Amino acid sequence: MYERFVERRAEEALLDTPVVLIVGPRRAGKTTLVRKMGDAGRTYITLDDQTTLDAAQSDPVGFIRGLDQAIIDEIQRAPDLLLAIKKTVDEDYRPGRFLLTGSANILTLPRVADSLAGRMETIHMLPLARAEVTGKTPRFLERLFDGKLQGDQAAIVGDDLVKLVLVGGFPEAISRESERRRQDWMRSYLTSVLTRDLRDIADIEKLTELPKFVRLLAEHSGQLVNYSQFGGSINVSHKTGQRYVALLEQVFLVATLQPWYTNALKRIAKTPKLHFLDSGLLATTRGLSFERVKADRSEFGALLESFVFSEVLKLMTGSDLRLTPYHFRDQQMHEVDLVLERDDGMIVGIEVKAAATVKSGDFAGLRTLAEACKERFAYGVVLYDSTDVVPFGDKLAAAPLSCLWG
Repeated sequence: MYERFVERRAEEALLDTPVVLIVGPRRAGKTTLVRKMGDAGRTYITLDDQTTLDAAQSDPVGFIRGLDQAIIDEIQRAPDLLLAIKKTVDEDYRPGRFLLTGSANILTLPRVADSLAGRMETIHMLPLARAEVTGKTPRFLERLFDGKLQGDQAAIVGDDLVKLVLVGGFPEAISRESERRRQDWMRSYLTSVLTRDLRDIADIEKLTELPKFVRLLAEHSGQLVNYSQFGGSINVSHKTGQRYVALLEQVFLVATLQPWYTNALKRIAKTPKLHFLDSGLLATTRGLSFERVKADRSEFGALLESFVFSEVLKLMTGSDLRLTPYHFRDQQMHEVDLVLERDDGMIVGIEVKAAATVKSGDFAGLRTLAEACKERFAYGVVLYDSTDVVPFGDKLAAAPLSCLWG
């Protein structure tokens, strides 16, 4: 069993908060984690059981009455339970009463958005980070802000890096030996998310068109969002395309990354970027195998960028740093794939490069960002397919992609 970054945070939250909600994609390991925590005497209830679900939906208040120190798995299947939980928590505010999990971000649903404000802490849990798989304690984010990244002579590079990215982070995908079996699992997973999970949270009029919609999103992972183009692919409006992307965000299939901008630079793109949250799912949706990527390495860049984006989000869940992720692009097409802003205003930039060599020109976006940030700029790095840290001027360096989990 893997040690998960969020376990410590969940345990701490249960000591001083009545309700703790762990949200993330289905099959990311939430149930395994909370059942492990349930060994401490918590009652475990799953709403994936139809009889239990029927009871919860027919009488939410009666279902919650008398429960204490309880784990409720897949809470998005009966969101009215949150209103009943609010009532019992208001009557008895002891910490650690309810540990919930959800495979959809139910806090975006209007009827429950405000119901547990101030009473619940929400913790995001994504599929496995590489550091969780290897059992290491990552220091990448802290070292990045300190400007002290380290080389790694045992770094995963070349074909091994491609294979790592193609696998992604879902535990069941990682456990499968063959690429074909992993892709079979991912196709089945995607079908389940697009039919069952989305039906739990919304009425979608073009459910049968969603696989086509998702394939188009996969082709645009790592690119700026264009809702009109997305909607047009299945003959729906710009607004409906935007709604569908938001729903896919709610079930943690994709994420939109907001732009970073400042008044110091007048001509900056203010359009969000789209990413798949798992590189294995992205590869499968795009029909990319190891042999295909090896034959055409140009296919690897978008996969690698989404992989790094997801890895950084996972590291953020286990870090004490309070960070907000962005992307950066100006009108001269200088861009930085990932910008992290610390709560004190300090900024770092991360550019992702699928090649084994780095040139000075690869730092153009980071230099533009540094100029805009001035004294707020802490460090900029180009992550690349090699083993060495190479300085490229003040507060700039190229570093191995393996730094992410070293």
